[in-house]
Amino acid sequence: MKVIGVDVGGTFTDFHLIDAASGSSEVFKLSSTPDNPAEAIMQGLRALAEQGLVAFADIQRLCHGTTVATNALIQRRGGRIALVTTEGFRDLLEIGRQTRPHMYDLQVDQATPLVPRERRLELAERVGSRGQVLRAPDAAHIDAIAQQVAASGVEACAVCCLFAFLNPTHEQALRAALQARGVSTALSSEVQPEFREYERMSTTVLNAYLLPVMERYLRTLEEALAAEVPQAVVGINQSSGGLMSVRQARRFPVRTALSGPAGGVVGAAHTARQAGRPDVITIDMGGTSADVCLIRNYEAGIAFDRSVGGFPVRLPMVDVNAVGAGGGSVAWLDPGGFLKVGPMSAGAKPGPACYGIGGELPTVTDANLILGRLSTRGLLDGRVPLQLERARQAFAGIASALGVSVEFAALGCIDIVVANMVRAIRAVSIERGHDPRAFALMPFGGGGPLHAADIAQELAIGEVIVPLHPGILCAQGVVVSDLRENLVKTHRSALQESAVPGIRSAITEVLQLAQAWFDAEQIAPAQRVTDMQLDLRYVGQNYELSVPVDVATVRELPPQALVRLLTERFSQQHDSTYGHHDPQAVIEIINYRCVARATLHRFAAAAAVAPAVRQAVARSSRPVWFDRSGPVDTPVHHRDDLEPGHRVAGPAIVEQMDTTTLLRPGMQASVDLYRNLLITRSTP
Repeated sequence: MKVIGVDVGGTFTDFHLIDAASGSSEVFKLSSTPDNPAEAIMQGLRALAEQGLVAFADIQRLCHGTTVATNALIQRRGGRIALVTTEGFRDLLEIGRQTRPHMYDLQVDQATPLVPRERRLELAERVGSRGQVLRAPDAAHIDAIAQQVAASGVEACAVCCLFAFLNPTHEQALRAALQARGVSTALSSEVQPEFREYERMSTTVLNAYLLPVMERYLRTLEEALAAEVPQAVVGINQSSGGLMSVRQARRFPVRTALSGPAGGVVGAAHTARQAGRPDVITIDMGGTSADVCLIRNYEAGIAFDRSVGGFPVRLPMVDVNAVGAGGGSVAWLDPGGFLKVGPMSAGAKPGPACYGIGGELPTVTDANLILGRLSTRGLLDGRVPLQLERARQAFAGIASALGVSVEFAALGCIDIVVANMVRAIRAVSIERGHDPRAFALMPFGGGGPLHAADIAQELAIGEVIVPLHPGILCAQGVVVSDLRENLVKTHRSALQESAVPGIRSAITEVLQLAQAWFDAEQIAPAQRVTDMQLDLRYVGQNYELSVPVDVATVRELPPQALVRLLTERFSQQHDSTYGHHDPQAVIEIINYRCVARATLHRFAAAAAVAPAVRQAVARSSRPVWFDRSGPVDTPVHHRDDLEPGHRVAGPAIVEQMDTTTLLRPGMQASVDLYRNLLITRSTP
């Protein structure tokens, strides 16, 4: 039985194949097909079969991280949609919040709404703040609204009524009328049933906007798989770091907005457990951007308020900080003559100049080739050759304008892209009260290991952990992910003894939703796991903190003891987050959250090889620029040659199919039992 993880990126599509019985794995990588991502997936599966690595009949599950939704939002290529909301709230989508995209730039406005005003309709209804019906819409009015939406020629409709998260009956009535006319719908009471009206509306609109796009893509993918791998069950990775069924992905495509980066973080946490390093900072550097995440005790943080494509999204997502620093990021001079790098990227097409497929602009990949950090043999074990002369021509204009050599211009490009990534790491560590020196740095993606040594040196991080297949880690992450569903119920109440019966009742309601999901997904009872959290805050605060709770404890503790326990946990969390707490302030509960998950596979552990400490032997050497003092003759190793116990002394280059790892002078690397590369500063 084989399980395959597929991560479709902007430049490459990655495959990670695991044999569930033996724990052995294989990896593969090929160029993406942006016009039809399913085409690259099928090409990769056929290539794996042709190489004898897998038989189609043995593939039980395909786990898929996708950028289809992300790209549709960024490129504004979603469906034509309408919005129906409570009478008087038609313009909420445009009014939004008072925050500005850039605080000190008065010329930058909020993103243009995805639904123009003429397609935003009002439903004559009103539900109160306790879920009571204040005004019920009559059947004729609902029918008229549905007819108007259908006549506008839309592909989908978002429905977001005031306080529908407490009472969804009006939204459900409108959906029935819309579906009778063949209009796909997204209800706010299902997309994200919690308070904060603007964010709930924005998230529901995004979900409706993506419905036609994901429906077309998933249908194309399923048809292609059905023709050749009909028995394979498909799981789609969510932004929160777990898989969902294709059925759920069709209903809630907005949940895939950060699908790829989330898979990488899950894979990084898995690698961290192997290496025994509970606290790591990850940096996933691809062709267009670098995604940074902080992992503590093997768990990544979850954020509920993110922005995707300039639009707020109120959904649980892995807390990733993205910056425009990828291998395809373009180097350019601003009007003042200063060198800049990114956020514009050459992407997969036309790509960096050194690819020789039409790109002419200087990029980070071109700079690394000029400096000898990348081999002219190319990427993917030579399947993508790199042309040094084209890279030098691309940087010639910048070098001439700055009055420096091409190599110095390339070094400047690397310095800037490293500074951009260092700034992103500081945002998730120092700015949140964490010392990055207490963490290991885990780079992955095609470009992460190439720049990790420079990043670690800038931040004084003592250890770098390079996974065995860093360029394929996102695909590995989706393979080891659980099936997951995030459920939430808003029920506001003060944290006091008299509220305990209501607290227990609300928890029971959310757990019933979890059991219904388990049943719908046909999860065996032994595989079912539920984790509960309460969103708490002081009365008058604007944001909540999530506090984990044990359901048995909530049910068994006396009311007074339960209130005391929750107060203590919230105070500790408040101290950890803000540096203080107020023992006199009144605490209130806002949301009840439940993560329902099921472990799909328990893979056998790959056999660990007993290490014998010995020095690795390089295959070759080449001149490499590490700084402005000039090139250094540097040994070049291949990752396939490195076994547990091997040591590599810097300066050195370690090449492999999916990435290149750089060791600066004064660094050394050792290979652990799982063949992870552990890089540290050499001891004097």
